[in-house]
Amino acid sequence: MSIGARIVAAMSQSDAHSGADHGRQWWVYLAGEIHTDWRAQIERAARDSDLPVAFTSPVLDHEASDSVGTAILGAEEQACWRDRKGAQINAIRTRTYLSDADLVVVRFAVGEEPGGSYRQWNAAFDAGYAAALGKPIIALHGGEGAHALKELDAAALAVASTVEQVIEILRYVTA
Repeated sequence: MSIGARIVAAMSQSDAHSGADHGRQWWVYLAGEIHTDWRAQIERAARDSDLPVAFTSPVLDHEASDSVGTAILGAEEQACWRDRKGAQINAIRTRTYLSDADLVVVRFAVGEEPGGSYRQWNAAFDAGYAAALGKPIIALHGGEGAHALKELDAAALAVASTVEQVIEILRYVTA
């Protein structure tokens, strides 16, 4: 039995004596890189573990996210205005879901990791916004980027390097 499972079992025993209510649904916003399946891995593991969590995230289709503004509000001659329209509409979703979240997981792919070749300004912004809102943050990234992500790690309440670690944290905090 993993250390996380032993801790959860011990917590469940103490909660039985305290009358703790386990009917709470946790909302977890999954922020960060959109080019790998880390979200699906977390969602599948949480479902398989029967954790009381529901997930939200940004739009994961890169082109749809970039072009939503001009698709709805009309074409722009300059790329910067196209991007701005898309960013503003995406911000409606992102700000709402971040505000409603109980917990935020922010994934940064760095270096040679899959997805690491993309600039991840959105992930950095989401992490800063979540921190400003006082949301608990779990940072998820490989050790290679630790120095570049030191400010994120300082704001996070946990820094995980694997999806399995994120699931163990979720198992612990939702028990």
